[in-house]
Amino acid sequence: MSTYAYTALEPSGRKRTGVIEAADRQEAISALSAEGRFVVDIHERKAASRAVLPSIARGRVSRSDLALFTRRLADLSGAGLPLDRALKVIAEQSETPVLTRISESALEDVRSGLPVSQALAKHPRLFPPVFTETLRAGEASGQFSQVATKLAEFQEREVARRSQIVSAMIYPAVLTVAAVLVVLFLVFYVLPKLTIVFRDLGTSLPGATKLLLGTTTFLTENALLIFGVIVGAALLYRGWVATDAGATQRDALLLKVPSAGRLISKAVVSRFARVLSTLLFGGVPILESLRLSGMASGNRAVKKAADQVADDVREGSPVHQAMADAGAFPPVLTHMVAIGEETGDLPTMLGRVADSLDFEVDTGMRRLTAMFEPIIVVLMGIFVGFVVLSVLLPIFEAQRLVK
Repeated sequence: MSTYAYTALEPSGRKRTGVIEAADRQEAISALSAEGRFVVDIHERKAASRAVLPSIARGRVSRSDLALFTRRLADLSGAGLPLDRALKVIAEQSETPVLTRISESALEDVRSGLPVSQALAKHPRLFPPVFTETLRAGEASGQFSQVATKLAEFQEREVARRSQIVSAMIYPAVLTVAAVLVVLFLVFYVLPKLTIVFRDLGTSLPGATKLLLGTTTFLTENALLIFGVIVGAALLYRGWVATDAGATQRDALLLKVPSAGRLISKAVVSRFARVLSTLLFGGVPILESLRLSGMASGNRAVKKAADQVADDVREGSPVHQAMADAGAFPPVLTHMVAIGEETGDLPTMLGRVADSLDFEVDTGMRRLTAMFEPIIVVLMGIFVGFVVLSVLLPIFEAQRLVK
């Protein structure tokens, strides 16, 4: 069997490129004609070396690097450069060795007749199905540069969102680490030494001091046991979330966490809506778009709801009604989807919902961070004050008895 790259016209008049395996060229043409396609061009594709693919994609690639790769692909193709030349320029300009090797490999595949989407699909670790299926739809519709631009904008928004979250969490994380270190220092170093002093005083200790010393003694004597319990719990948790049911339950619980749950829900729905908008703009069929958007949402509960929506739409329900029945999507999304279906501009409506939810998430993140910082300081102050009070009370009692 040989592999043939072809360009054909579908019954609708759309031009489509792809590959097909057949015993010879005539059999490939006959198979495509039987599908109702008119073959414009077909030639045998040289077999790409698959043995090197694992090593090609091996290495660290950041999300910002992938966003830059997509942006360059969109800009160069939009400027009128053929895709093989665009990949050559990207390979020369890339500052990441992994992306350079992938660009060179994709360039070789494209020159042998393979579409860009299929060439990049060989590296699923870097280019997930959402990415390659969207590009495939752009190739089929003749809007490759526009679709690639949408993908670049989506990736850039994701990079900016993650950067914002990391920046917002740096100060609270530093405070938390400092508080934990202070607590550990007091519990495992200072208090054991004070225990000996208190015993030598020979006085009755206050209740706060007894509680503190009892807790310290328990922690120091059972440190290995406590550490083992923590490690065991972590392993059990990893095993639980490794299952589909466990991951779905975990993600559903995350959406119900007080304060943070609503924020997580908005962020997940925003990502779902933006991916769905990008896929529909690229021309991906609605059922496949719903499936891929659910996968890209990053939440198993939303993925399950998206699959349910796809099943309902397959049976004839409107998209907005199916989303409302699923119960996992906010009213603002279902209402905007209804408007998009009525006006025939569903991708734009989904993009507006995503923008609105992103604004709410940004505002909520700033509010949550501003609230989190003083809470850490207050809790740390309460604990340190309790320790100081527990230490000073028996000392004052001893001084009173001496007088």
